[in-house]
Amino acid sequence: MPRDFLDVLNAAADAAVEALAGCTDWGPTGRKPGQYGFDLAADEAATAALRDGGLRVLSEESGLEAGDGPVAVLDPVDGSTNASRGIRYFATSICVVEGGVPAAAVVHDHGNGERFEAVNGGGAYRDGIRLARREEQSLRSAVVAVNGQAPGQGGWAQVRTLGAAALELCGVADGRLDAYIDFSASGLGSWDYLGGLLVCREAGVEAVDGAGRELVTIEHAARRAPVAATPQLLKDILDTYVQLTSTDANRC
Repeated sequence: MPRDFLDVLNAAADAAVEALAGCTDWGPTGRKPGQYGFDLAADEAATAALRDGGLRVLSEESGLEAGDGPVAVLDPVDGSTNASRGIRYFATSICVVEGGVPAAAVVHDHGNGERFEAVNGGGAYRDGIRLARREEQSLRSAVVAVNGQAPGQGGWAQVRTLGAAALELCGVADGRLDAYIDFSASGLGSWDYLGGLLVCREAGVEAVDGAGRELVTIEHAARRAPVAATPQLLKDILDTYVQLTSTDANRC
């Protein structure tokens, strides 16, 4: 069944690509902060394809559909601010959750056309090539992607703030980055990270919530703070994370 899911997810990602290619509304909708016309165009196209494939949808833009069975957790445009400003670092991210477990995921990078896929227990792929399992990296030499403002220096070598969690997590999975840390005050919705989370896990990268909560959720209002790295590096980063966030009065 997970392989069948991939066919549906790829069709939905293709639909989002086509919708964005034909979209002329790249301005804000005025309906809610951070929502743009292209978000709604991609959402409509991808959601229709997912429904056609027999999945109900949890979307950032349109919420959770009623019903039973597997849920496709969709971010039609992860990195909307980047897209609105012409920064070519944004993605469509979709992850099927079945029985509380991520079963399959597709993350399409609209900037360079790369596509990441993962199946629970079946590995992670970039453009059809299986990703090698990540090797450990030391904290002091790590290049870390950060969302939000880190409340201090964590001992890593360099920081990147790129603005699209799904792609940043995939970057950890394929070795372009060594870790990802969410320091944002509000946290992330599951659509932001679940696709990248499964790609990470299938490449030997662990992902946890910085506050110890379960990351896999289909509650539209739920927010989490994902932290991802290879196992030993993750331990070192979490030690630092606790030290930094325990003194951050703005952390929720």
